[in-house]
Amino acid sequence: TKLTIEYMLKDLAASDPEWNISILRYFNPVGAHHSGEIGEDSLGIPNNLMPYITKVALGEFKELAVFGNDYDTPDGTCIRDYIHVIDLAKGHIKALQKLAENPGVIIHNLGTGQGYSVLDVIEAFSSATGKDIPYRIAPRRAGDAPAVYADPALAHAELGWKAELDLQAMCADSWRWQQKNPRGY
Repeated sequence: TKLTIEYMLKDLAASDPEWNISILRYFNPVGAHHSGEIGEDSLGIPNNLMPYITKVALGEFKELAVFGNDYDTPDGTCIRDYIHVIDLAKGHIKALQKLAENPGVIIHNLGTGQGYSVLDVIEAFSSATGKDIPYRIAPRRAGDAPAVYADPALAHAELGWKAELDLQAMCADSWRWQQKNPRGY
């Protein structure tokens, strides 16, 4: 598991002080570079929500399957913390700068701290792009938690980092990438 790897990395750094390690916990990276030149190139059927939405908008898939609408959330769909890949890249830079100043092991959550439901993301995508996303409610997937989102307070306090781009930007940039690269790179 991810936690086991964190323990292993901490042990490695403790056994050899030459190692400086930044552990960054990502929360659902989405988006693309605003130019549309760099983005997620998912082949086949995407496993993540945003590339699936963009492929539905492109017409590659007929509709999006929303897995469950009976969770204990405001609209019944799962809630996740989505973070723009540009904010994530900036978080990496801040973490490297911190390690240069204070060697050792640092651990930070990189997320917005804000959860969005699947239906929120569909609505934001439609608003940002003008594209309606047809969807159907499908049975829940085993193991899906109702809500998962980050507490990025430590990253803000120690790194001076905070996510800046909102869900609208994530959707617009994802769509821009997909339009410019309908078949990937």
